[in-house]
Amino acid sequence: MEYNTTREHLVMREYGRHIQQMVDHLLTIEDKERRQRNAYAVIELMGFLNPHLKNVEDFRHKLWDHLFLISDFKLEVESPYPIPTRETLKARPTPMPYPKRYPRYSHLGKNLEVVIGKALKEENPEKKSGFANAIAYYMKLAYNNWHKELVHDDAIRNELNNITNGQLEFTATPFVKAYRERDDRFVKRGKQGGFQPRNGGSGRNQGGMNKSRPQQKFQKKRFK
Repeated sequence: MEYNTTREHLVMREYGRHIQQMVDHLLTIEDKERRQRNAYAVIELMGFLNPHLKNVEDFRHKLWDHLFLISDFKLEVESPYPIPTRETLKARPTPMPYPKRYPRYSHLGKNLEVVIGKALKEENPEKKSGFANAIAYYMKLAYNNWHKELVHDDAIRNELNNITNGQLEFTATPFVKAYRERDDRFVKRGKQGGFQPRNGGSGRNQGGMNKSRPQQKFQKKRFK
């Protein structure tokens, strides 16, 4: 018996051991033209065993890169794509810089500070007032989402004055419904939309059987 633990290590397990043995056989072929033809045959077989790679862009380029990787970059054949090296395949991409934001008022978020900055730069008084009303509405909505209750307009006005140093002041009262009002409205709708029998009862007689009118008339005629 021959176990996998005693065999050679598979470079790419998704292709199986037979593909790796074929690639090892390619390294032993001395004729250059014969080795090239067999390399194309191995590429076709690799694509047949992994049909999901056909949905990947430039899947044949990826197959040729895998072929050189399985051969430990020792295979000498002509490739229609640039031949990769050990350094290029194992090179790590440069890490992307993560945007670091430190909002002054973390409970309102960084986006609101950006909107406030644009509102302060606005010269048109009507647009500036519209910015202030929208900012006040968002502040009241955020407070309602976090605390599950409404906040008075004076508190929003004082906080907005502290943030903008009195440069923004909203004119329209932001109207946001509280969660309690929504729950009460939902309960009322549930009561009105519930099932109510016509006779006010459970829809069944005292004996537990639901008798219809034709059956009752039939029984009366029968007993007469």
